[in-house]
This record gives sequence, structure tokens and C-alpha cells, in this order.
Amino acid sequence: MKRKRNKNIPGLAVRLVIVIMVVLVGIQLFQSREETTLGQEAAPSVQTPSDSYIDGFFTTPDGKPMEYTQTVRLASTGDIMTHGTQINGAYDRASGAYDFKPNFVHVKKYFESAHMPVANLETVTAGGTPQGYPVFNAPDAILDAVQYAGIRLLGTANNHSLDKGKSGLLRTLDQLKSRGLLSTGSFREPEQEITTMEENGVKVGFLAYTYGLNGLDGYLTDQERSYMINLIDEDKIRSDIQKAKEQGCDAVAVLIHWGNEYQQTPNAQQKDLAEKMLEWGVDVIFGSHPHVIQPSEMVEVDGAKKYVIYSQGNFLSNQRRETLPSIGVRNYTEDGVIVHVGLEKDPIRNSVVIRSVSYTPTWVHRYATDTGQQYEILPVREMLLREDTSASLRSRLEESYNNTKKNLTMYNGDLDG
Repeated sequence: MKRKRNKNIPGLAVRLVIVIMVVLVGIQLFQSREETTLGQEAAPSVQTPSDSYIDGFFTTPDGKPMEYTQTVRLASTGDIMTHGTQINGAYDRASGAYDFKPNFVHVKKYFESAHMPVANLETVTAGGTPQGYPVFNAPDAILDAVQYAGIRLLGTANNHSLDKGKSGLLRTLDQLKSRGLLSTGSFREPEQEITTMEENGVKVGFLAYTYGLNGLDGYLTDQERSYMINLIDEDKIRSDIQKAKEQGCDAVAVLIHWGNEYQQTPNAQQKDLAEKMLEWGVDVIFGSHPHVIQPSEMVEVDGAKKYVIYSQGNFLSNQRRETLPSIGVRNYTEDGVIVHVGLEKDPIRNSVVIRSVSYTPTWVHRYATDTGQQYEILPVREMLLREDTSASLRSRLEESYNNTKKNLTMYNGDLDG
């Protein structure tokens, strides 16, 4: 008997071939995705026509997009100074010791919640008799307080870096190191490795420079001046930025001491140098020295957003309306700001972008006790929201808040940090 021919066989064969091909492609995609998930560095094995294709291509088993970005939050603030009345107020006669920790009680949480908290240390800790302005020499206890506040890195390049000469500079570096605090801007030996912090797979290089040393350069030899304190020198800055990139930094932040004291707007030199540094590869610039807050701005360089704040004002000092009667902006010297910058890294695209910038305005509260003047740095917005804030204190806080708000450009939310 003649067997009937199954007319559906060719169709079944085609479908079988398609199924096999789908399975093979699926295995290949799974292997590629698995390698990328484990290594966080393997590139897709196929050419991706667009970013949206990447986002859709890598998914978790439940179909959700895989997260390939890594984030860190920088928190930076301005000048930490120790004038004579601050030193006296921090002295405990009963114990014979200094304690500056109460100055930071209300703001420490803002640094503790950051991955990379930094500030400018506008004094040395040279040992011996403590001194305030004009030759600063703080008790070592100021470093204990900074550590207590959660600050991890201090810029040490400023016009007071040589107030107690070479020995004062070196002792300050030793005291910082003994507490596990990082520093940048001044060095015992020529800097071979850029000072960095790395969290969540994001490595940030920190550089620091100062416009000058109050004419005290003579404390150092020509050779020592070439490496012990970073002065603003365009060739050196550009070289340091390149070195940071070569040493694997995903982003570069600069702490820079520049500008004119008590001026609320940046001068032409600040603007020009900021533009150059951003073009050379710096991502974030934190300015200090004017002792008042200067404006901030976001600058686009080759399609990438870069950020600069020209001055963060005073974080802790005795500069205020009661002590600077002849200065037209004396009220503004009481104001400071903690700047929060969120950086995000995408290891597939190998780039870091600024995702957020926000601010926590601060104000230095000085009040008298029977042991002397006491100081505390207050987060302005938080204190204004408290019901137990007195009317007189509220008035000063509101003034400070308005002063700060008009100088800063908002990028994400308002002055909440």
C-alpha cells in the first residue's frame, strides 16, 4: 500500500530550525548577561545601536532593568577657623583640656550621611601655645572635633598654612595622619599618588591649591616650596589633573583658596581659572577664602555638566557683625553652606555624571556663658522649623537664610540639603 506523504513535514522542519536558533541565541545572551553581572565590566557581545537598547537588553530574571550605575555623595564646606575667643571658649579649666566637639553637634549628621565629606582647615596645629588671628595655631582638639563631625578629608593649602613655619606645617600633617584623617594641598614629601577616596566603585581624586601664603614663603627653601604647599600654578594644576586621570580617578574635585576677602562675587581670575580647570577635566570645584558665600553655577563642557561654587563662606569662625564693625558685609561672614554633590558612575559607558546638587545653609551661633563665648554651627533650615527656637535666634537665622539663598543657584529642590 502506498504511504501517504505528510504535507506538513517541511513546515515542521522550518519551525524546528527556528526553535533551535532561538534556544542558541538565548543561551548566548544568558552567558553574556551573566558575565556582565558578575564582573561589572564585560561589554555586551553584540553591537548596541542605542542606549535604550542597552537598558532593555540587560534585565533581571523578573524582567526588570538591571542597575549598572554606582553613586557617591560628596559633602563639602568652607573655612574652619579658630580665633582667640573660640580657643578660650573651648578650654575646660577643670580638666585643663580643649573641646571643640560641641561646635559641630548639630551638623555632624550631614557629614556622616555623605560618602566623601571634606572641608578647608584654615589653621595649623603646631603644638605649644594656641593662637588665634593673625597667626593661627589651634589646639590638636580641633582635629578631634573635625573627626567627631564625620569629616574625612581636609584641604590644607591656604594662606595660613605656614603661620608656624615648616615645623608647624609638618606637625599638622602628622596630627592629621595619626587620626586617620586625609589631607591634600600640603605634603611632607613630593606627592606621588593623588589623594583619593573610593566608595561604591567610584574613585574621586582631591586636589587643593592656594593663591598665597601671607608672605611667609621664606620659611621654605626653593626646593621645599616646589612640593610642600600647592600654590595656584596653571601648569601644575593641569599636570595634577592628568595624573589623577592616569591613576584611575573617575572624577576630580578641587578645593581651592582664591578670590577677594569679603567680596560676594567672584573676580575675573576666579572665573577664568574655573573655566580652565573644568575644561582640563575637573568635575567639581569647592572654593574658599572670601569668608562669605559666593555664587555657584553649573557649566557644560563637551556635553558634560560640571559644578563650581566660588566660595562656601565660613563654616566655623569668630568673624561676625560683633567683631568686624567696619566691614560692609560683616553679617555675611556668619554664614556658610554645606554643599552636597551626587555623582553617578555608569561602568558600561565608563563615565561619571553629576546627578544632584543641594545645600544645607549654616550659621555660626555665638553665645556668652560664665566660661566665655561658646560657638555652635547651626543648620539654618532645620532650626527655623523647630518650635523651640527663640524669637531672637529665629530672626538671625531668617536673615542668614535669605542672605544665603540669593547667592546660590538651585539645581535640585531648595536649601534643604
